[in-house]
Amino acid sequence: MRARIVWTAALDGEVRALRMAGLTWDAVAREMCLGRNTVLERGRRLGARRPRRHISPAIDEAADRPAKPAGHPDTWCLIIAGTVLEGTPYPFPVFL
Repeated sequence: MRARIVWTAALDGEVRALRMAGLTWDAVAREMCLGRNTVLERGRRLGARRPRRHISPAIDEAADRPAKPAGHPDTWCLIIAGTVLEGTPYPFPVFL
């Protein structure tokens, strides 16, 4: 059985810093040479979260502009960003 980890302020700070840098729990565990679940549980107790990705529209537009139609490239790309569909065109031939 592994030795029990004594969490210090320095280790807690390292967990927070690595998460704020955008690393996954797997990467944080590898970097600290600890088990993933050990680091994950400590990070949850600390409230160490990855910063949220902010996806901004391609161009700045007025808030009172009319709605864009379904499948418009600007809106479609925002909808599928970060999914398995990322990079695929809108399935219906609307904007050719």
